[in-house]
Amino acid sequence: MLGFALRRILVAISVALTVSVASFMLLHLSGDLATAIAGPEATSEQIAAIRVQHGLDQPLVVQFGSWAWHALHFDFGRSFYFPEPVTDLLASRMPVTLTLGIIALAVALLVAIPLGVLAAFYRDTWIDRTALAVSVLGQAMPSFWFGLTLIMIFSVNLRWLPVSGNASWKNFVLPAVALGYYAMPAVMRLTRNGMLEVLSSDYVRTARAKGLAPRKVLIRHGLRNAVIPVIALAAVQFGFMLGGSIVIEAVFSLQGLGQLAWESIARNDFPVVQAIVLVLAMIYIALTLAADLLNALLDPRLRA
Repeated sequence: MLGFALRRILVAISVALTVSVASFMLLHLSGDLATAIAGPEATSEQIAAIRVQHGLDQPLVVQFGSWAWHALHFDFGRSFYFPEPVTDLLASRMPVTLTLGIIALAVALLVAIPLGVLAAFYRDTWIDRTALAVSVLGQAMPSFWFGLTLIMIFSVNLRWLPVSGNASWKNFVLPAVALGYYAMPAVMRLTRNGMLEVLSSDYVRTARAKGLAPRKVLIRHGLRNAVIPVIALAAVQFGFMLGGSIVIEAVFSLQGLGQLAWESIARNDFPVVQAIVLVLAMIYIALTLAADLLNALLDPRLRA
């Protein structure tokens, strides 16, 4: 187990280094940052002064080394637009995005896993076909359109839930459902396929032959083994939710990292954009690593 963990940690570190280099280079290859910061009406002298002020006159290797060193100490510089350090901005917006992601993941798992189990248990019946139809619809429907539909039904017409903001738990219900429905199809299909494989295995047939109740066979012998790959997928989907929350947060006006990223891109606030990309990527890598280690702990065959 220790060797497997060390190998996975080395892979995670390599991916983290690659992501940090890629996020740094993509912003610098998008154009002249000094010109973008100064604005279209700035003179050449003003652009040159901004380039010196932000260290943009240094070679890219030197710029990356300085940025990476400060990032390791959680110092992402100061925002070009907001009058505060980037770290403070991220700290104030992160709880909203994490809350939205956790609730959305819980919604996806609470709906997708039972639906996948029922679809596998009642294979080739109307229950199975309905579950697959719900899965296909969730995968094909754009999340922003589904969010707007929820607003029209539950906020405008029924007036049960607020349209925007993050003042109370009610503000997270609709965006969590919209974001969770986006992740539900993959979890449901994986649960269904895993249950189908487990239910056709020899030890399940033996348990049925011994006269165990169908519920015990389904949960104790079936779901317990079929849910192992769902753990890794849930971690990956949670990372996708954090990165893809920009659309949902914009639709519901949630003041999280997604909304901050949208505002920073529109205002050419490059330090904030760079920090958000790096932080979300590190969270995704950490979640994937944790899922791999947990899967290896639950299933010794994966350690090989």
